[in-house]
Amino acid sequence: MFGRNRNPPGNPANDAAAPQPLKEAVREARIEAAERSAVVVDLRDAEAARLELLNEALDPTFKEIPGGVELFDRGVSRGDVPRLWVDVIAHVEMGRDKRQYRFVQDTRYGRAVIAEAYEIPVMVEAVTRYVARRLVERERALADDSWTGQVAADRIARLERSRQRWGLLWTFVVGFVGGAAALFALALLNQP
Repeated sequence: MFGRNRNPPGNPANDAAAPQPLKEAVREARIEAAERSAVVVDLRDAEAARLELLNEALDPTFKEIPGGVELFDRGVSRGDVPRLWVDVIAHVEMGRDKRQYRFVQDTRYGRAVIAEAYEIPVMVEAVTRYVARRLVERERALADDSWTGQVAADRIARLERSRQRWGLLWTFVVGFVGGAAALFALALLNQP
């Protein structure tokens, strides 16, 4: 009936006689998937190797960065998409054809492509210009911080002087009103 197998699988006559196309198809699909994953791994390794070459070509540029500047964190990350990180918001990845370098920066509005090139020297030049711009931005930000710090200190000093003036005025008004009230009370008490 339901659930009873009339031809048990242990019977060799039944196993040999029944073709198993699904089992064979699954086996072939597994072999194809293994071959594809091997190709994908090889491509990913090739991308990472090309990014390592670019990383080595960038060594002279990053050695010139002054000590104490911690803007840049360079390194190759190996993941689904290997990347050469220049800093937190910019990285180099390989293009669709896996031969072209693509230098991109994450912005508020999405990724912006800074440069694309097939040759390492062209990409080194693009990364060097980017590093230079970031260093100039850092210098300006530090200069603005010191300027805004001075402006804030001046503003606080002005507020403190203003509080002192209002404090003196308030003391005068309270003293005047208190004195007038005391004279009025004295006048009321001295009436015949």
